[in-house]
Amino acid sequence: MTDHPPDDPATEGIPKLFTQSLSEAAAKPLFQPTAPQGSPSVADMRQTILDVLDDAKAEDAVAIDLRGKTSLADHMVIASGRSDRHVGAIAEQIMSRLKDEGFGSVRVEGMPLCEWVLIDAGDVIVHIFKPEIRSFYNLEKMWSGDRPDEATHRNG
Repeated sequence: MTDHPPDDPATEGIPKLFTQSLSEAAAKPLFQPTAPQGSPSVADMRQTILDVLDDAKAEDAVAIDLRGKTSLADHMVIASGRSDRHVGAIAEQIMSRLKDEGFGSVRVEGMPLCEWVLIDAGDVIVHIFKPEIRSFYNLEKMWSGDRPDEATHRNG
């Protein structure tokens, strides 16, 4: 079976996929990924993380929308723990809940010292700081400074 322009003998026997222009090919992707029905969304992940932060008594939780700012992630969540032990416990609870709710595996940095733990969950990046480390790096200002009307979620 061949699929070719009927009036071009040079393409006889060649599938149309190989004879169309690059712009035509780019306009019609071969594969359109779709999330399986019932799979959790990025909004669900973000809300799960915020719920865990609230349950774990994290302080000053802030969610920053990163869409259009970077390709690293869609959202960044920043929170504080009162001590290195509290920071570590919050991180463990987030990782456990994300796994239990089917969000897949995450990458984690900073667990041995627990002054600043970063959890990379793909579309959501979570930073959990001890208060003095958080104020030093001030990620909220860096990532939401150009959008003064940025909607944030705060608790504490």
